[in-house]
Amino acid sequence: MKQAHEVFMDYLRDNGLSMTPQRAMIVDAFLSEEGHFTSEELFTKVRQRDPAIGLATVYRTLKLLTDSGLADAFDPGDGVSLYEHNYGHEHHDHLICIVCNRKVEIMDAEIEERQRQLARENGFELQNHRMLLYGICPECDEKGGH
Repeated sequence: MKQAHEVFMDYLRDNGLSMTPQRAMIVDAFLSEEGHFTSEELFTKVRQRDPAIGLATVYRTLKLLTDSGLADAFDPGDGVSLYEHNYGHEHHDHLICIVCNRKVEIMDAEIEERQRQLARENGFELQNHRMLLYGICPECDEKGGH
């Protein structure tokens, strides 16, 4: 399996783009971050390294990271996209607390197989999917925050 940086470089080359110092810094910051984060959170991290990098450059680079397959973006329902690593990470779905917005990654082989089966039963060739389950986490339920 190729390294993530190599995948990104190949994507840039295939699309007639070059690796700028700003892109390199944003890609490094993205790859060093685990979990879910917003573009603004990544921007804050990048600005600590180089205050000259603008938010628009972070947005454009995140789009390139998503288009290259290194990043995945999803809106958990509040209108703000979250980003996470996609390349070299096992597919997972998410549980999201409707009170505190906590996100839990879930991996379940039976659910994955059932999703593929449902697609086949309906004549679809499954290319990608996302499952977001909303509820109340144990901590919020215990506090009665609902």
